[in-house]
Amino acid sequence: VRLVESGGGLVQPGGSLRLSCAASGFIFSNYDMSWARQAPGKGLEWISSIYANGLNTNYADSVKGRFTISRDNAKSTLYLQMDNLKTRDSAVYSCAIQLSNGLGERGQGTQVTVSS
Repeated sequence: VRLVESGGGLVQPGGSLRLSCAASGFIFSNYDMSWARQAPGKGLEWISSIYANGLNTNYADSVKGRFTISRDNAKSTLYLQMDNLKTRDSAVYSCAIQLSNGLGERGQGTQVTVSS
């Protein structure tokens, strides 16, 4: 299993970023997937998940209405569109396989910094 995130960077408050997660080594279209984040000194926070078929999504209250998760099973790629970013969104964002009992294999992550 290999999950490689990209698209992070420095953005001003109110700005947008689109994260990507390239998956390989497993049948991507068979698995529910999630995004999680970890800020310095804090624990891992689940923020969004999407079913294997892409038809159902879930969001943490902290990002609902601002972030949009999506996937392209033909490209084995997971996305996270982040709009109206806030300083509290600064963290390392990683994608993960969503298992029935929690997060499974997770990528190394990509840094998102929201600052003026």
